[in-house]
Amino acid sequence: MYTPTKMERFNNNVLLKYQLFNSIFITLPFDSIDNTGALLPLFSECCEAGFKKGDSPKDIVNGFSERYLENASEQQKIDIMFRFIQYVERQVVLFDAIEDASFAVVHNLEGTGSLRNIKEKAESNNKMGKLREVLDDFKIRTVLTAHPTQFYPGSVLGIITDLTAAIKQNDLNSIRQLLAQLGKTPFIKKEKPTPFDEAVSLTWYLENVFYYSIGEILQYFQKNILGGELKDNAIVNLGFWPGGDRDGNPFVTTDITLKVAARLRSSILKCYYKDIRALKRKLTFSKIDAIVLDVEQKLYRSVFYSDGEIFITVAEFKAKLKEIRVLLINEKQSLYIDDINDLINKVDVFGFYFATLDIRQNSKIHDGVFKNIVAETQKRNLSIFPDNYFELEEVARLKVLAAAKGNIQADWFTDEMTKSTLESVAAIKTIQQENGELGANRYIISNNENAHNVYETLALFQLTGWEQPTVDIIPLFETVEDLHVADTVMEQLYQNESYMEHLARRGMKQTIMLGFSDGTKDGGYLMANWGIYQAKESLTAMSRKYGIKVIFFDGRGGPPARGGGKTHKFYASLGPNIENEEIQITIQGQTISSNFGTRDTCRYNLENLLSAGISNEIFSKGENMLSTSEVETMDRLAKYAYDEYLAFKKHPKFIPYLERRSALKYYSMANIGSRPAKRSKSATLDFNDLRAIPFVGAWSQLKQNVPGFFGLGGALKSFEDSQEWDKVQDLYNNSMFFKTLIENSMMSLAKSFFALTAYMKDDPEFGEFWQIIHTEYLETERLLLKLAGFETLMENYPDSKASIKVRENIVLPLLTIQQYALLKISELNEEENQDEAMIAVYEKIVTRSLFGNINASRNSA
Repeated sequence: MYTPTKMERFNNNVLLKYQLFNSIFITLPFDSIDNTGALLPLFSECCEAGFKKGDSPKDIVNGFSERYLENASEQQKIDIMFRFIQYVERQVVLFDAIEDASFAVVHNLEGTGSLRNIKEKAESNNKMGKLREVLDDFKIRTVLTAHPTQFYPGSVLGIITDLTAAIKQNDLNSIRQLLAQLGKTPFIKKEKPTPFDEAVSLTWYLENVFYYSIGEILQYFQKNILGGELKDNAIVNLGFWPGGDRDGNPFVTTDITLKVAARLRSSILKCYYKDIRALKRKLTFSKIDAIVLDVEQKLYRSVFYSDGEIFITVAEFKAKLKEIRVLLINEKQSLYIDDINDLINKVDVFGFYFATLDIRQNSKIHDGVFKNIVAETQKRNLSIFPDNYFELEEVARLKVLAAAKGNIQADWFTDEMTKSTLESVAAIKTIQQENGELGANRYIISNNENAHNVYETLALFQLTGWEQPTVDIIPLFETVEDLHVADTVMEQLYQNESYMEHLARRGMKQTIMLGFSDGTKDGGYLMANWGIYQAKESLTAMSRKYGIKVIFFDGRGGPPARGGGKTHKFYASLGPNIENEEIQITIQGQTISSNFGTRDTCRYNLENLLSAGISNEIFSKGENMLSTSEVETMDRLAKYAYDEYLAFKKHPKFIPYLERRSALKYYSMANIGSRPAKRSKSATLDFNDLRAIPFVGAWSQLKQNVPGFFGLGGALKSFEDSQEWDKVQDLYNNSMFFKTLIENSMMSLAKSFFALTAYMKDDPEFGEFWQIIHTEYLETERLLLKLAGFETLMENYPDSKASIKVRENIVLPLLTIQQYALLKISELNEEENQDEAMIAVYEKIVTRSLFGNINASRNSA
């Protein structure tokens, strides 16, 4: 019997369905201009043909107007451009829904990377004992963040869910109705979401996807690997940032934090209530039915008739479920035992908190807060800090901080940042009391530069009356410079007796966060990835030296430029010199909906992540060790790429190019996230204040994707020129880590389209700068193909390549329209009597087109 290839399954189940349903979609009348759907394919053809000829976006729009709109006025062109945007952003949704509906058909959910595959591999290699041993400690934590890289409002997300279900069932009538609904549903949010709005949006994924997918995974472990009993180890658990991430977000208040924690608690209780209701229909046996009824009533009161009061504790809930389990085994021949085990597993993992709410703040904020605290305590003669505290050496200051105790109150201070920072510490204690310790027990320090930053944060807890804080202090190292000294910083802490006492209370574990996004922005693609790899090695060695188990928490985004791409391959490639018993990773923006938006995709990607870490521990730990010569080659490549990227970043046209030729500033104009696009409020653009998301996004909107490749081509060429190509070729052939870097960079190149901006090569101001980027792109593409032995980019991922091609074709009109609008804005700004109203219209076009372009890039992760 013939089994279709993955590419054939993609063509039959995704591509053909999209062509069919899109033909229905573009014939639906959404507004008074009923020919928009007919004109859009013609405009797409004009774009494709025009760019092949070397036309500019302006040439293409004007040519289309002359040919099909009978020399329309500028206002008529503007009207049709808005209509095109409306159609295209909905075509993206349609393609999303079709891919989601076909996921289980296109991908083998039980194949390589699945738990079943791991089990069978362990059995065939006689390593089931080792697998069970690894599961004593191994776990993954996926942390949901609300960083603004996807812009669907809740109403549209609901349509996507319903549309996906209808497509799965081939329900043509429902599909047509939902497409019509989609066409009439606004995509634009009139107001910026609050952090609480973002939290509510993400709890939908917790309640409807993660709750069930994680339950299925835990049950598979229990039944097929662990012989019926789960380990006392939360193999899969969740983290949550909306409402707790204060870094650069003035809208996250203590009230919001507490409100989000309460919402997480009520959400998980609601899930338990639904499960108990379902169990009640099955567990109709004497004695057991009374226990189920009692639990159901207490959960019902806690969810629907409570202002925060809980009528059943998590301990009582677990005890009741285990009592039911014993009765089923002893008296009912284990009937429905899987159902009760499933609920017990969920309670063990989610407790009454669902996901751990992380608190995050920037070290620069802490600096200001501590100056106020020191001044206030000295004014009150509290004898906590000496008069010369800020003049002391680092070691002496750490000693003062170690001894710092007190009962400082937030209301002592008039400075709002100091008050809110102290209130956030108090909020953690409140959440632990209401949701359990795991409800909020992590405090992350962004932009961590030294040991003082870490101890200062711990001291905040000690100074507010918390003698033995049940909180992990997590430094976040982001820049290349900070990564290089991270091990030295941690050694200073490990040598501090008081800090080691704190770690002893925390199980001798230290979590350290490493930021890919800002690392790439700071040092370029290759140096960021290699710098983090080396930092993990040095931090592992330093932690092992002091008997500390280090846990790495990776701040990754969706695209390769922000640490995304084939993420699971990174974890499968780590050698024995990197601690890898626990994988913690952020899931951001469109990555949440693309990789974890349905139960199929969620389970598939969670299993891939689990499989990567487990396989590395059991089957390939020693194999991933880089040799001395391979390390030397990586060092040279990274150094060359870093120098080239720094020179590029220092180019006098770098900032002006982003400001005037990209959509960078329009991120702050869109109501897509609660957090500002940059950290400072200054009118001028400071590179250091610029957030990684708009930075990477701006290059993506230009279809240049600079952060995903710049410097790599030049570094590879340096080896080619020095007749040492065999060294990088051997590195590619032997190192999964390097191979993954190359493959992910290929994705960045595959999603680039320089024909869109080729008109800039003749620009008197930016022509030379554009040419620098284009030359590096061409050289990188040539050398990556040479390295991989490919004819075309992403040859080894034909389905992903095909998906990208379809998505890029869908948004080509949006890209063209956006560039046309940017050109018009530039022209209008140069006029003596500026037409502010018309500038505002074109800026709206840029902002609207930005949405669809980003949403179409969901397969970047």
